[in-house]
Amino acid sequence: MYTIAALYHFTRFDDPAALRAGLLEATAEHGITGTLLLAREGINGTIAGSRAGIDAILGVIRALPGCADLEWKESTAAEPPFGRMKVRLKKEIVTIGQPDVDPTAAVGRYVEPAEWNDLIAAPDVAVIDTRNDYEVAIGTFEGAIDPETKSFGEFPAWWEANKDRFHNKRVAMFCTGGIRCEKSTNYLMSQGVEDVFHLKGGILKYLEDVPAEESSWKGECFVFDGRVSVGHGLEEGPHVLCHACRRPLLPEDTKRAEFEPGVSCHHCIDETSEADKARFRERQKQIALSKARGEKHLGA
Repeated sequence: MYTIAALYHFTRFDDPAALRAGLLEATAEHGITGTLLLAREGINGTIAGSRAGIDAILGVIRALPGCADLEWKESTAAEPPFGRMKVRLKKEIVTIGQPDVDPTAAVGRYVEPAEWNDLIAAPDVAVIDTRNDYEVAIGTFEGAIDPETKSFGEFPAWWEANKDRFHNKRVAMFCTGGIRCEKSTNYLMSQGVEDVFHLKGGILKYLEDVPAEESSWKGECFVFDGRVSVGHGLEEGPHVLCHACRRPLLPEDTKRAEFEPGVSCHHCIDETSEADKARFRERQKQIALSKARGEKHLGA
């Protein structure tokens, strides 16, 4: 079994580029794959490997400036969830595009998973899903509002256009692991919203802690690794990924006429040109050739 650790931490890195080489070296030494994002505001990512390897890398990350109290969420997978390791430098570890947003200054009130159901059932509480539309499409909390955003950077504009809907309401927000809500709750507070809450540990912690028979969650939770989706108990879900548009598909979706592996699905068939599809087919051909040779193609 592979151990998967999802993590983020907001702290000040004066020179995030100087940290990159050490993380790449350490992850290579311990056979770790996944993605880590570094920015001046901190670190974010999901990594996978052996139990010992993950423990070692978490120790390396906790030794970074300001990361001693790093928290993370763990799950497991039977197959390798990532093909390689990437450590990327970014302007933000989760992009909202609002330079004044600072989760280290103030965030909404954390709500433990065991207390979440009671909060979102209250009549004066509006529940907002801060994830992208394709994530919301396969699962969300009962009664949650879907902003229908394509990216997190669209959230401030959505709020500005819809804020009057939430007059005299308490606002509860959630996302996959909690990182978006660190920024979205800080943003709402800066906009004058007084009662702002967010689910501590995100959906993943809720699905881990709350039994299915007591759950307000409907569907599956999209995850950014080879499992594609997880359900209660963080059990791997039924979804597969369209490797053209990166959207989740159910097995029956792969039987639709629009589906061609690595080229298109019913979501994206009209979103790409014939030239794009020809390029995708060539990529799939190279992946198949690499597999036949027993090699790993980086595009797979």
